[in-house]
Amino acid sequence: MISLTPGLLSRYDRPGPRYTSYPTAVEFGPDFGPEAYGERLRIAGHDVDGPLSLYVHLPFCDARCSFCGCHVVIARRESVSNVYLRQLIDEAAIVARNLGERRTLVQYHWGGGTPTYYSADDLAKLHRALLEHFTLAPDAEVALEVDPRVTTRAHLEMLRGLGFNRLSLGVQDLDPTVQEMIGRNQTWEETKSLYDEARRLGFESINIDLIYGLPGQNLDTMGATLERTIEMLPDRLAVYSFAYVPWVKPNQKRIDESTLPDRDMKFALLAQVSDRLVGGGYRAIGMDHFALPGDELSVAMDNGSLSRNFMGYTTKRGTEMVALGSSGISEVAGAYAQNHKRLNSYYRSIEAGELPVERGVALSDDDRIRRHVITELMCNSYLSFDEVEQRFGVDFHAYFSEELAAMTGPGGSVDEGMASVAEDHIRATELGSVFIRNVAMTFDIYLKNVKRDKPVFSRTV
Repeated sequence: MISLTPGLLSRYDRPGPRYTSYPTAVEFGPDFGPEAYGERLRIAGHDVDGPLSLYVHLPFCDARCSFCGCHVVIARRESVSNVYLRQLIDEAAIVARNLGERRTLVQYHWGGGTPTYYSADDLAKLHRALLEHFTLAPDAEVALEVDPRVTTRAHLEMLRGLGFNRLSLGVQDLDPTVQEMIGRNQTWEETKSLYDEARRLGFESINIDLIYGLPGQNLDTMGATLERTIEMLPDRLAVYSFAYVPWVKPNQKRIDESTLPDRDMKFALLAQVSDRLVGGGYRAIGMDHFALPGDELSVAMDNGSLSRNFMGYTTKRGTEMVALGSSGISEVAGAYAQNHKRLNSYYRSIEAGELPVERGVALSDDDRIRRHVITELMCNSYLSFDEVEQRFGVDFHAYFSEELAAMTGPGGSVDEGMASVAEDHIRATELGSVFIRNVAMTFDIYLKNVKRDKPVFSRTV
């Protein structure tokens, strides 16, 4: 078990990005709009055989959990949500026209919200409509997120029949008291029954999402949740730190801040998660993730090919991603583009026949270099200077002289025992893997150069 002093926690527990992108979404701007995104799609379309991912955002939920940090829409009328499906299909046609002949998907993922908010028939219609514009590669990852409270056996049977082969079950916590405090009542029986049915139907990979740092959590409640989760033996787990950002997500204002675990307890919960899962046969993968030894993520970590995008950790390195739906973020041809979050704005763009992009950013040469450095550290806890130099044509020591000085100087990552810096590489230690966001932040030029009036990131512990 990693030993931490209060002083170390105090120095390193600060707001920081999770680096699902670099530059992060707070750097996106309105100057990058529909025309710029369309141009990037057409450039990406020239690489007909290049790997491509498709993310589909289905934002609707029956109710909003108080902890939720996702972009969701609360709707109880079927007519409202069905309008969205029609617009989504129209957006797919606009995107496909810009992509030209590049339509083969190696990854296809539905997220939310709650995708299974929709009926099995509605989801089948959506899937078939999207595949009029895109084709699934024979070995494609075909995945979606499900909420065990609303997902039925009919949903699972239909999805498996359509070719979905991966599921991610939203669980968060199994303790009834914690569930009551976050507005998410989900029995163990509901979760276990759905998991067993998914196994019976032959889903190839099942992930379970948990969160530590929720209101009312303690070592006893978290320990019981982990014990029952390990009993199910999912292929993967994503155990996220609760991002308490009420200034960004007003629904979190319903949480009494005094009920949140303090910094020391939150780290104790994280240590418990790591100890229990590793002791239960899982391997720690990057940040927040765990996988069985034979899982693709474990294999990718061993051979240094693990990568990261807006869908999380992935084995599909170098894959560009197109996102459909409100708030979706695409990554193509050296740029990020985010769709409108407000449904009215999203609909107006599509009805006008244009890409519904609200903001984005085109990466500079410096952004590309730093993105690679940060991604390598976040995914593989290792960075080869030679690889950076060969890939980008720069002298690593000269280009990152300030960053290396910061890492090796007093109070830096090396001084704190979080990383080692050799002549030709950086390697994060076991302690550094816990604070990998802090290690990676050393190379984030925006954190150094952009002053902000209020916090925009969650805390790193």
